[in-house]
Amino acid sequence: MTGDSSETDKLLHCAAQGDKERWGDLLARHRERLRRMVALRLDHRLQGRIDPSDVIQEAYLEASNRLADYLRQPSMPFFLWLRFITGQKLLELHRHHLGAQARDAGREVSLYRGSLPETTSAALAAQFLGHLTRPSEAAIRAEMKIRIQEALNSMEPLDREVLALRHFEQLSNAETAQVLDIRESAASKRYVRALKRLKDILTSKPGGLAEI
Repeated sequence: MTGDSSETDKLLHCAAQGDKERWGDLLARHRERLRRMVALRLDHRLQGRIDPSDVIQEAYLEASNRLADYLRQPSMPFFLWLRFITGQKLLELHRHHLGAQARDAGREVSLYRGSLPETTSAALAAQFLGHLTRPSEAAIRAEMKIRIQEALNSMEPLDREVLALRHFEQLSNAETAQVLDIRESAASKRYVRALKRLKDILTSKPGGLAEI
């Protein structure tokens, strides 16, 4: 089968037999994880114009049409396949709405470039701040955003992407390794190293953050 959990394989088997209810159950299991991915990688110029739920719905329609092909030759776990399709839909929307500006050289330093839309150090910094400060602390947030961006930009691109995948998309270490095509041991070491480096940089500055 697909190498996924036994429950996922059971639902996939039912879906392959035309059970639409089980197919819906299977998609619902992954919606929240995909929302995190879309929210992280949606270009900031499109926020408020594109609803992540609409992106996911389009991806689910595409997945429904391609399910038979996937089941004949599952090249990756089911969730990563859904994530890939969702990322491709998001990339299409970026190109449609932004055109040549989708890769504007004047944007913030981008993270590791894979087959999905890039996220940026600014987007990742905003995600960190969402966990660590209150929205009312505007001045603190602005200063800390700059510090976090500087810390992220001092890292290797692959380490930054590991942070994005593990810390915010909440992929497992095995999923992260497969997405980046590296060994699981390497993915784990990079994640620990990136977190430590980020914390060291931030806590070494006056008024730095103590919790990452």
